[in-house]
Amino acid sequence: MPRKNRVLSVVVSGAGPAADVGSLVKQAIERGWTVQVIATPSALAFFEEASVEGLTGSPVRSAHRAPGSPRSVIPDAIIVAPATFNLLNQWALGIADSYALAVLAEQTGMGIPTVVLPCVSGPLASRPQFARSLKMLRAEGVSVLLDPGGIAPPGATDEDFPWKLALDEAAEMTGFGAG
Repeated sequence: MPRKNRVLSVVVSGAGPAADVGSLVKQAIERGWTVQVIATPSALAFFEEASVEGLTGSPVRSAHRAPGSPRSVIPDAIIVAPATFNLLNQWALGIADSYALAVLAEQTGMGIPTVVLPCVSGPLASRPQFARSLKMLRAEGVSVLLDPGGIAPPGATDEDFPWKLALDEAAEMTGFGAG
């Protein structure tokens, strides 16, 4: 029987598929996750914050909390999707100049199961920095889902981002079972 109150953090960065992050949130809730969404500042322009907050019942976090405010719940798993070239490179280097990157830096160090669905163009994916960043993140236990060409998550199309793959991987990594 799955543990009650499984918590999933969804970290969203500013790329086209972020407009449909509500789909990931809905699918995760249907699988029994309690979801909290963390957005990079640029991601906020891609989706309706109020709509996502209505689904999760909690605010979308994009800035550090005020002193004395409650901390976010430490999650059982993290899905970073869509993950941009910039976010992946900064995260791999330990740069924590935004709330989302600070969370990723800290929680990667805590060993929390983390799944990444990159959204990176072919020219950016061909850069040696990108390959080094993925190697560094994988060395820390982060699961990066890419097609054999190293450009997009398996099955990704312009019309459909493979949110289900990330949820399946998070379920496998945590032992919560795929849904």
